[in-house]
Amino acid sequence: MKPVLVLRHVPHEPLGAVENYLRDFALEFHYIDLFRSVPAAIPLEQAAALVVMGGPMNVDEVDRYAFLGLEVGWIRQAIDAKMPVLGICLGAQLMAKALGARVYSNGLQEIGWYPLELTPAAAADPLFAGSHAVEIVFQWHGDTFDLPPGAVHLARSEYCKHQAFRYGPSAYGFQFHVEMTPELIEDWLSEPGNRCTLAALDYIDESTIRAQTPTRLPAMRALAGRVLSRFARLAARHAK
Repeated sequence: MKPVLVLRHVPHEPLGAVENYLRDFALEFHYIDLFRSVPAAIPLEQAAALVVMGGPMNVDEVDRYAFLGLEVGWIRQAIDAKMPVLGICLGAQLMAKALGARVYSNGLQEIGWYPLELTPAAAADPLFAGSHAVEIVFQWHGDTFDLPPGAVHLARSEYCKHQAFRYGPSAYGFQFHVEMTPELIEDWLSEPGNRCTLAALDYIDESTIRAQTPTRLPAMRALAGRVLSRFARLAARHAK
């Protein structure tokens, strides 16, 4: 079976819970660690799906991270081929850019647990159908994007209008982090670069994030069980 290709920008942002749902469908996955080496091309024609993870950089920092420009092209190729694509945080922003939308500072950084409001379109969406009108999700971002032309708006939050979208039959961008596990949250809170970010934000309290995680993570796991398992099913179908 064809593997899922995973574009990773930093070591501390792996698949997390996504990995479990890929394994449920007997899907292998292959990390392309862009922080280690940058290939001239990736074998999209041999892939079941493309997953693009998050990272601390923004989409326009091509002078520092030349791979960002290549990624935009790869994402557009995958979408044009109607391959299942999932972009998370930076991955969603790169998807938006690949589809011609503007990516820019959100003004307020969302870090920690926040309510997510699903749009009416989400009720009939292949991934989000059956979800609550309001879900609680984990966030860690400072940028946002305009809705790409032709995309379906699926979710918003109080501080960020565009939290999720679908483009075509199977390309999804999530600004939030549905892939989180307890271990991954602790890794992020302890990561040196992230600690510098937190220290500069007087409205974010990491002790509150830690205290909220045991009660809020189980509800997000239910959301993850829907959207990630359904995405994995799309990938498994494409792999055949």
